[in-house]
Parts: sequence; structure tokens; C-alpha cells
Amino acid sequence: MVTGQLPVKKTPIMRTLFIEDRKEIDEVIRACKTCYVAMSDGDVPYVLPMNFALDGDTVVLHSAQSGRMWETIRKNPKVCINWTLGEELAWQDVRVGCSYRVKSKSVLVEGEVEVIDDYDEKYRMLTETMAQYSDREFKFSKPAVVNVGIMKVHIKKITGKVFGAKVVTPWNS
Repeated sequence: MVTGQLPVKKTPIMRTLFIEDRKEIDEVIRACKTCYVAMSDGDVPYVLPMNFALDGDTVVLHSAQSGRMWETIRKNPKVCINWTLGEELAWQDVRVGCSYRVKSKSVLVEGEVEVIDDYDEKYRMLTETMAQYSDREFKFSKPAVVNVGIMKVHIKKITGKVFGAKVVTPWNS
């Protein structure tokens, strides 16, 4: 070391990494209880927290059959859905504000909504949705199935990321 120089502290850098494995992406989705569905009515964005089910390459959503969301979806069926898992605060240097972030995993889906009217398919989608939240078997009355709005979001693009992942370096491996 040269006299007068301070030693360099090697702090592991936190990175954002892509999740490449679809199975791991599906695990993130299934571990969440809420998804956030973004849509757009012209140049006005709109986001709603919703319950969901993952059925292969389809995300199942349900709600009442009226309201702002339905009006927006009818005009523009393209949506983006987010799931975020984890809220652990992390930092590289406790004294540096810009080094703070939340360690988490996140999945984004871009897709297009298909409204489901078929009774049997609606019943199946309600069963899938409840399986996301409970191991119990549920039965649904005919009026409940007829009156619920079921949407399938056909996945066009899916990406997963890990935020706040520590990079393995020679000094911290």
C-alpha cells in the first residue's frame, strides 16, 4: 500500500438478475396472494390489485361484471400483470442512501384478456382460483357462476427478476 492512500473496502454489489427458469417464475407467482393488473384507457393508466390463478400460460382473474375495469378492458384488452414477493430491506453501505433497496422477486406478464362466458369453463376457472388460496374443495351455485366475470389473460410475454441479489466476487465467495 502506498503511504497516504486509504484501503479500498470491497463491498459486494447488489444486482438485478433475470429469472430464466419458468418453473421458478411460476413459484414466485404461486407464492403471491395478490397481483396488480395494469390497463390503459387511451392515455389514462389504471391499476387494480386482484386475486388470481395461474393455469399454464393463462392467468385467471375474476370480479363483478361491471365497473371501470370492464369498461377499460372492452376498449383495450391488453394488460400487464405484476407479482412481487419479498420486502427485505438491504443496502451496500448503511451510510449511503442510494445503496438501499428492497430484496425481492418480481414477475411481469404482458397479455391479452379473453372474457369467458361458457358456464363450465367459468366453473373450472373459479375452482382454479380457489386452489390458489386453499386446499379445500369448493362448490359454486349457478347464480354465483352466472353472475361472476371471468377473464383469462393469455400470456404473450413473461419475465422474472431478482432484485438486490448479491454478486459473488473473489472477496465474498
